Amino acid sequence: MMSWLKYEFRKLNWHVILNVIGYVLLALAGLLIAPLICGLIYHEDISSFVIVIILSLILGLPFSRVKVNHASYFARDGLMAVGLCWIVLSIIGALPFYLSGTIPHYIDALFEAVSGFTTTGSSILTEVESLPKCMLFWRSFTHWIGGMGILVFVLAILPKSNDRSMHILRAESPGPVIGKLVPRLRQSAMILYLMYMGLTIIEVILLLLGHMPLFDALCNTFGSAGTGGFSVTNQGIGEYHNAYYEWIIGIFMALFGVNFNFYFFLVIHDFKNAFKLEEVKTYFYVILTSTILITINILSMYKYDVVRSIRLAFFQVSSIITTTGFSSCNFDLWPTFSKMILLLLMVLGACAGSTGGGVKVSRMMIVVRRIKADIQRSVHPQKVKVITFDGKAVPEKVVDQIMSYFGCYILIMSICFFFVSIDGFDMETTISACVSCLGNIGPGFKVVGPFGNFHAFSDLSKLVLSLAMLIGRLEIFPILIFIAPLIGHGHKKKKRSKEEIYLYDENNI
Repeated sequence: MMSWLKYEFRKLNWHVILNVIGYVLLALAGLLIAPLICGLIYHEDISSFVIVIILSLILGLPFSRVKVNHASYFARDGLMAVGLCWIVLSIIGALPFYLSGTIPHYIDALFEAVSGFTTTGSSILTEVESLPKCMLFWRSFTHWIGGMGILVFVLAILPKSNDRSMHILRAESPGPVIGKLVPRLRQSAMILYLMYMGLTIIEVILLLLGHMPLFDALCNTFGSAGTGGFSVTNQGIGEYHNAYYEWIIGIFMALFGVNFNFYFFLVIHDFKNAFKLEEVKTYFYVILTSTILITINILSMYKYDVVRSIRLAFFQVSSIITTTGFSSCNFDLWPTFSKMILLLLMVLGACAGSTGGGVKVSRMMIVVRRIKADIQRSVHPQKVKVITFDGKAVPEKVVDQIMSYFGCYILIMSICFFFVSIDGFDMETTISACVSCLGNIGPGFKVVGPFGNFHAFSDLSKLVLSLAMLIGRLEIFPILIFIAPLIGHGHKKKKRSKEEIYLYDENNI
């Protein structure tokens, strides 16, 4: 067993992997300057940020100087690099909470950091408003960092980015298929971040126009842009009692859940291709339908105030389908029908290529079409049914990968249920907690409802749910690659040519 593991991991291009980890740590050191400045402004203790910045530089500088051979850089290396980078990012990113004493238990600090970077928004904190401003800022800023992906950020600023780095972009970007927007990968990453920053700045400005304090506007925008959901108040967005804030944040949550290809087409004035995207049209159709159904269902709860019911329904639908997790009311008190719609939206998630989580609308559409095609084949065995998406045939390999993804998703969810159920919470709490973490949503029902938290869970459950959050954010495979050698153990090794290895690694992601 051990010799097999050594053989499998020795095949990886560790020079590339360590080099990428080094640049991620350097990027983290630079990003930590933002909460440090926030601490200086509010005259708070910033020693924990200073320590973590120095630690990131000490670890990052030697790794970033490792000489890289890009010629032998394949998909498996990209998956391993992404998986390790996010694990390292979470471990180091939790230190400011732990070293400052804000979260004295490291497992809790790790859970909070993983929840932040994966844009889940689940929290172990019972009194959010008691935290120092710099910690609240860092907590929300982790959403913005993780929303588009820190490795996409690194690719945008890294001068050595080349076509081989596409494996990193594919591994970190949410959705079944990811491609370059323009021929140069670095330009693609820069375009993604420019659009991301542009929408972020617009939301901040609109919230400031509604007289929201700058600190709150920044933190709430980080939460909605990254579709994370950490709030600076105990009662979430509902604490403000401001309809304008709810509409602005609700609309921008929905906008950040859209495939960023849509915005790219709009920017280059390719309106034909922009409005041909089936996933985007289906996404908005689901939001509209869910909002109408929930509005009708909750009207009596709000004394038939139609405008308020629509606002609350839209905000919660937008928050849940984009897996943001903000709340403007306690939807755990809503009728079962409305809660069931929200549970289905938790699983569905936002568009591929967005900052949202879940299984993605495009995946669900392709699965439905695959089922329809299989039914037609059973009735007409000779009929050849090609699955199409956006007017193009979907390769059978992609369809198989999506079906494999769903199989893994169900299996991982079942394992989560098993371990978390040991804590003895009720079924609704246990199921919604696992669905919430694997789908990167944030709130669930009952104990982990919109006004609840994960503080009462055991350390084992917190570690399991933290791993589920990472698996969900990275679309399963970059994390599962760590056990791939175990799965392969016992099979007869077949020697392959360099050409066969190259083709295998290029196509099997």
